Amino acid sequence: MVAGLDEKLEPIFQDVLRRNPGETEFHQAVREVLETLGPVLVKYPELAEQKIIQRICEPERQIIFRVPWQDDRGQIQINRAFRVEFNSALGPYKGGMRFHPSVYLGIIKFLGFEQIFKNALTGLPIGGGKGGSDFDPKGKSDAEIMRFCQSLMTELYRHIGEHTDVPAGDIGVGGREIGYLFGQYKRITNRYESGVLTGKGLNWGGSRARTEATGYGAIFFLEEMLKVRGDSIEGKTCVVSGSGNVAIYAIEKAQALGARVIACSDSNGVVVDQDGIDLALLKQIKEVERRRLSAYVQERTGATYLENGCIWTVPCQIALPCATQNELTAKDAQSLVRNGCIAVAEGANMPTTPEGIHVLMDAGIAFGPGKAANAGGVATSALEMQQNASRDSWSFEYTEQRLKEIMVNIHRNCYETSEEFDSKGNYVVGANIAGFLKVGHAMAALGLV
Repeated sequence: MVAGLDEKLEPIFQDVLRRNPGETEFHQAVREVLETLGPVLVKYPELAEQKIIQRICEPERQIIFRVPWQDDRGQIQINRAFRVEFNSALGPYKGGMRFHPSVYLGIIKFLGFEQIFKNALTGLPIGGGKGGSDFDPKGKSDAEIMRFCQSLMTELYRHIGEHTDVPAGDIGVGGREIGYLFGQYKRITNRYESGVLTGKGLNWGGSRARTEATGYGAIFFLEEMLKVRGDSIEGKTCVVSGSGNVAIYAIEKAQALGARVIACSDSNGVVVDQDGIDLALLKQIKEVERRRLSAYVQERTGATYLENGCIWTVPCQIALPCATQNELTAKDAQSLVRNGCIAVAEGANMPTTPEGIHVLMDAGIAFGPGKAANAGGVATSALEMQQNASRDSWSFEYTEQRLKEIMVNIHRNCYETSEEFDSKGNYVVGANIAGFLKVGHAMAALGLV
């Protein structure tokens, strides 16, 4: 890892801090990218002259609005929502909507900034954006979630479109929420514009494999990292943080490729199952019944539940952080190193702290950063947009094959870029520079916009 900022980049970062006070996650994401861009300015001085870095750190548009809605008791509730349309040099803004109490402008900007580079790495014509609300869907009825989604879309609809900005799901936003959002968009606009949202149901414009895509993609990227080292996932012991969409399908693909996944988690604790996670049971509890993960041990003899436990203390060879940002700290990374971990692939956005990344990479662990390893979700969203534009529907097998090709190409691009810039095997450097160059050259070509 590069430890500090180039002297030409330090003033740029200080300006980001000054212009965006209190947005710590955004600051972290920007610094992590800037730390790797010093050599780029040497090789491409014209990008510095055109102030591409300064421009890429400033969103093209930031939208903040209130969302009033009525709960089942008839009480009026007020939430705040955001849409940050960060960069459209490569195509319409593309990125998910997150519903979680922790959401504020800084988190949406960090996610949108990451999305710029992630989307660029896919090789598909999509720009970077992100949105969300501090609404908490947990414990809400379907009717309450519908009313909230309809109220949110009543404002958001005027800012999005298949050629402008294409939201998708994220934490707290799945097929149910996308359905309510799309229904309100259609109702207001009187247009069946399938390409305005992705993550739709299969019966009304959705893509097969979209549900699985982020988790599957992380495993495909992991496989490529291990292949470079003459190894594979087969027979390896894995732990996967989280138990939502990304985690479940990372577990599914890892198991299909011969790994033994022994632990997963939620915000309350960790399940450890040395016989291997029972995927059918996990899906039943989380996707069908929407229960807490602690219910797993009630149904599975031999499994243990560690309330408020830390999944990174469970010995493993492969770790897949698939929950949320900054969940894997330096202390956690040290535990992984001590217990013989050989690879970490990020299924979530920025789940490893900068200090944690240093520990992992200093120990020689293969580390796949989120903007590369978890790009499968947005890649398949772009494939969904292609299908919608052509009024087509692809098979699961074809879509998965396209996804795998994209992830293999992302790995190759990151690896070759890391070699080009004298950091062979450093996927943080490779992903940041490859993504930046694609966007930066596009911005330069489009002029001062």
